[in-house]
Amino acid sequence: QQSSNGPVKKSMREKAVERRNINKEHNSNFKAGYIPIDEDRLHKTGLRGRKGNLAICVIVLLFILAVINLIITLVIWAVIRIGPNGCDSMEFHESGLLRFKQVSDMGVIHPLYKSTVGGRRNEDLVITGNNQPIVFQQGTTKLSVEKDKTSITSDIGMEFVDPRTQNTLFSTDYETHEFHLPNGVKILNVQKASTERITSNATSDLNIKVDGRAIVRGNEGVFITGKTIEFRMGGNMELKAENSIILNGTVMVSPSRLPSSAYGEQFNNGNWLRFKLCMCADGTLFKVQVTGYNMGCQTSVNPCGATH
Repeated sequence: QQSSNGPVKKSMREKAVERRNINKEHNSNFKAGYIPIDEDRLHKTGLRGRKGNLAICVIVLLFILAVINLIITLVIWAVIRIGPNGCDSMEFHESGLLRFKQVSDMGVIHPLYKSTVGGRRNEDLVITGNNQPIVFQQGTTKLSVEKDKTSITSDIGMEFVDPRTQNTLFSTDYETHEFHLPNGVKILNVQKASTERITSNATSDLNIKVDGRAIVRGNEGVFITGKTIEFRMGGNMELKAENSIILNGTVMVSPSRLPSSAYGEQFNNGNWLRFKLCMCADGTLFKVQVTGYNMGCQTSVNPCGATH
């Protein structure tokens, strides 16, 4: 309290009462000395917002990579069996040789250029496909081993060589267009063959036998030569040519197998056309329509002339 003459002095009793009230208020006020401040206005530490989400994604990605690495390690340890002493199932050599020491289950193998697949000298190499063919392919050359057949396909030819002696056992040899069978092989059994020439030795016969139907076709003609040519078939024999068919040599036809007409049948009944097979002195064959009994090979156009 103040007056016009200056501050009014308090008595000792008033000062004691005022001090007691102040102490009483301070002892009952638990918020004394604290200043209320909004938390959003304070400086924040750590990763918050987008940085926090990015950190969580990185941690999750590292965890997934760790799990994948663990699975790969377990597969390598269980399947390939890599241990302190090396690999139990395969060996790697400095020459590039990969050797399998036990039964291996594999799918598709892509070897390097000019690779070789082989087995031990005193052991068989067994390759088995589970209900699937075994295919060896290098470029355009393919070897397929199936349950009922083995096929080899190549656009550049094939050759089988003995790895010990380096002798050629079998070769298609397309450069000279010769197809030589291995020594000791007398019979070649195929379903379809495409070649330019089929020959036999001068002292041996060439026999072609089929169970069903045999078709011999040539893009530039078919030429059959030999000391004696013999065709035996159970059914029909058909010769087709765009221009002409030339039988040069002695041709023997068994008339007992040719069809004959019944006695007394009319020739010009309108249903049948009959021809007589005739031959010139030079071996040219031609036909003449039969119009009556006991007719010869006379025709208005002589095919045996110089122009023919």
